[in-house]
Amino acid sequence: MTKNHVYQSKALDQNGHAHYSEIENATWAFLLHRQKDIIKNRASKEFIKGVDLLEFENKIPQHMDVTSILNAHTGWGVEPVPALIQPETFFSLLARKRFPAANFIRIPEELDYIMEPDVFHEFFGHCPLLTNEPYAEFMNEYGKLALKADTKLQRRLFRLFWFTIEFGLIKEDDHFKAYGGGILSSKSEVIYSVESNVPERLPLEALTAFRTPFRIDILQPVYFFIEKYEDLFNLIDKKPLELAQLSMTMEDFPPRFEKKKKSVKNHE
Repeated sequence: MTKNHVYQSKALDQNGHAHYSEIENATWAFLLHRQKDIIKNRASKEFIKGVDLLEFENKIPQHMDVTSILNAHTGWGVEPVPALIQPETFFSLLARKRFPAANFIRIPEELDYIMEPDVFHEFFGHCPLLTNEPYAEFMNEYGKLALKADTKLQRRLFRLFWFTIEFGLIKEDDHFKAYGGGILSSKSEVIYSVESNVPERLPLEALTAFRTPFRIDILQPVYFFIEKYEDLFNLIDKKPLELAQLSMTMEDFPPRFEKKKKSVKNHE
């Protein structure tokens, strides 16, 4: 069957609050407890620390409450946005130390996977590490750099973002641990990314990442890992804007996945 549910962010009241139903809060609580159990011994220590600092409860947090905690640690905050935003808007927010976060949550029929980044993905997957200074500073500086690029180059810059902030691994005590938000908000990818012998895990090299295509709707066939979070911030000194431009003059590496098939409309 084809998906026909369309997600939309909620309007905020005069106090800046979104109002969630009992079902929506129950969905958050289910995902929170399921994921906290799955990430044990598989997530980066700094991510676990960040989860504890955010003190998530059994209801969807308000954006202003998450902002208050992040601001106290790194000066960051979260910005309510629609489900999908353009690259220019995305990087503009990062440059202002604001992480874009929609405020809708997946419906119970789609607990395990949705293509749109919902509030659970954004708050649980990304916000914990925004309490970590090198990670947060990398995000901020990368956003500033990306604003110097045109839209086409910004889309190429997102490849490095994908293989770090969304699907990055870190080596801790000689074991791979997940720190990417796309991994840590996923039921299946957490275990697969650090334990499966199927994917390839490569040391992070920016030009290689820029030349590596990806698909958003599959378990990743390749991950890049860092040794410490300072490795992210040090990427800024390696001139990622110039490397992204260089990568666009070179051929991509062969995809390690099948081409996505066009969906066929289901009339049932």
